[in-house]
Amino acid sequence: MKIDVSFSANHFDELQLRDKNIVVIDVLRASTTTIAALAQGAREIIPVANIESAVKISGSLFGEVTLRGGERSGKMIEGFNLGNSPLEYTEATVKGKSIIYCTTNGSVAMSKSRYARNLLIAGFVNMSAVVQSLKELNNDFLILCAGHSGTSGNFSLEDAVCAGMIVTRLQKPELLSLELTDGARAAQALYKSFGRSILKMMKTTDHGKYLVEIGYAGDLEICSGIDTMPVLPQLSGTVIKLKK
Repeated sequence: MKIDVSFSANHFDELQLRDKNIVVIDVLRASTTTIAALAQGAREIIPVANIESAVKISGSLFGEVTLRGGERSGKMIEGFNLGNSPLEYTEATVKGKSIIYCTTNGSVAMSKSRYARNLLIAGFVNMSAVVQSLKELNNDFLILCAGHSGTSGNFSLEDAVCAGMIVTRLQKPELLSLELTDGARAAQALYKSFGRSILKMMKTTDHGKYLVEIGYAGDLEICSGIDTMPVLPQLSGTVIKLKK
């Protein structure tokens, strides 16, 4: 099993990701919010790359069963139903709903991966479910870190540390034949340096500090939890649903 880690989705287009096994990480906050929404009973997440696509798709779906969620500069997009805080995606709000989802980086990485052979959505909150699924897959895969929205897809420490945790947890005796690229080894080294306190690390990162500034300190606590949402979002057709 060969593991590669890319620290930005900017380097890829849909053709380069076609038929690959992909894990998308955007800890703060798109992947965590996707996991939370589906854990709270959302029917599906429909990731889009831009606001125009979100508006176009929502025009063709039934209004009462469809919500639009996402952010620009960390804040809810005008005319949308929800922002990008996992705390907003409660069971009362999202159960049974399709969510058209548009964020600066996370939904872009998901949208680029829509022709992947397998696409999993990962965060700290569903770490064990992701690792177990990758063990069962037992095939080469790419971890795609979405990057943070402050600089539109640039390096994000919290995503890299999360990727490193996946790599480290896969390196158990039953999977000694792992082949790690330089990116995977770098992610693992960052996890070993910063993984002892995930919340403390997040409070020092560029995007973590920005979210605290604009009033989302509570999101860091949610996003730093380990295995608090033991579900696995995966690509199903062109949408993201929970693995049964």
